[in-house]
Amino acid sequence: MDTIQTRITRLCGIKHPIVQGGMQWVGTAEMASAVSNAGGLGILTALTQATPDDLRREIERCRTMTDKPFGVNLTILPSINPPPYAAYRKAIIDMGIRIVETAGYKPQEHVDDFKTYGITVIHKCTAVRHALSAERMGVDAISIDGFECAGHPGEDDIPGLILIPLAAEKVKIPLLASGGFADGRGLVAALALGAEGINMGTRFCATLESPIHDNIKRSMVESDERSTDLIFRSYRNTARVARNTVSQEVIALEKAGRPFAEVAHLVKGQRGKEGLRLGDPEHGVRTAGMVQGLIHDIPSCRDLIERIVTEATLIIRQRLQSLLVPGPADGLEEYLFTRALAEST
Repeated sequence: MDTIQTRITRLCGIKHPIVQGGMQWVGTAEMASAVSNAGGLGILTALTQATPDDLRREIERCRTMTDKPFGVNLTILPSINPPPYAAYRKAIIDMGIRIVETAGYKPQEHVDDFKTYGITVIHKCTAVRHALSAERMGVDAISIDGFECAGHPGEDDIPGLILIPLAAEKVKIPLLASGGFADGRGLVAALALGAEGINMGTRFCATLESPIHDNIKRSMVESDERSTDLIFRSYRNTARVARNTVSQEVIALEKAGRPFAEVAHLVKGQRGKEGLRLGDPEHGVRTAGMVQGLIHDIPSCRDLIERIVTEATLIIRQRLQSLLVPGPADGLEEYLFTRALAEST
């Protein structure tokens, strides 16, 4: 099987430029090890574990399932009762994790500590200005999240087709494209736009190894690109979630001008977790991207990754090359080709 090598594969020591993003309640040892064993980069989600010691045990468990590189996500969000981020960070460092995905609010303290221990840091963000800020902080790579993504797309509403090449123009460190990726076509598009690989969340939820109920996976296959809602817009904390009766109720309360305190009981994380476990798509809110429209089956992580890479290489070698028509080359064309080749290596 062919491989596609980029700065991301070299940075992370992985076979394929495909990363499984950190996902609350989903980024477990089963999920991360399956992606890593298939040649991608699996990611455990630190805050899925109830305590830092639970995270230590989950890291140990993941190491019994794979000898390939995997990372840990640490998402920092403003909260009335924030979790002990420093303690989770210490658990990650103490356990010898070599790759961390950070996301969220003011990660400087965490990035500085991780870099002190030689840890590779990939920071996820939703705007070019935030990517440039993270680059100045000293992170090693950026995961840029377009408006199509699940979870928090930011407040600028810039889709990936614009956001990815803008970021690639300005950011010097390796770039992962995130939001809306599910197949080989997306991988080729991301590479063409200047990214070094793709980060997938929603697509990995609909795999055999994903630790969520089969009913939820089937509901993703049955959904289309319109089957999401944007909630919390009025609170300036927009989140893209799967459309259901709960998300529609949240939107109705927001339109009525109700404060978050009257919405909170509908969107509690534990309620969403119960829905994933029970297999009830209507039980609570769960994050999901517009990419649901491109999900048509529930493969293993290995089959999914191999299919994506095979499709991508066929597109590059066959369809794209077949579109090229030989013509006379002058000095400028040769210069541009040489420059593009150098920048891609």
